[in-house]
Amino acid sequence: MSMLYKNLVRASLVAGFALTASAASVDGYLVDKMCSKKDPKSHDRECALSPACQKSGFVVVTADGKLISLDDKGNQEAIKALKASKKKDDLRVTVTGDVSGDSIKVASLKLL
Repeated sequence: MSMLYKNLVRASLVAGFALTASAASVDGYLVDKMCSKKDPKSHDRECALSPACQKSGFVVVTADGKLISLDDKGNQEAIKALKASKKKDDLRVTVTGDVSGDSIKVASLKLL
């Protein structure tokens, strides 16, 4: 394979990835993956901070019911925000970052 061909393939892959990921803000309810099938409005902070739920990772459940998975940094930010919060339930959140499919590479997370 020629060097020119390899570089063209690499450039195409990078350009394709850039088109699939986009910076966005996602609003919804913060829920751990273990509890993501439950009503997100009733999910509480105590459950989310349990060791098993923390280990499962977190998602944002949007108003239309879509689940957006947080990356590792987002999971750590979620745990930090939950620990700092005094809210018991109604765990609404705004997450900004690069959305690709049903996941987000988190730049910031704010518990509302």
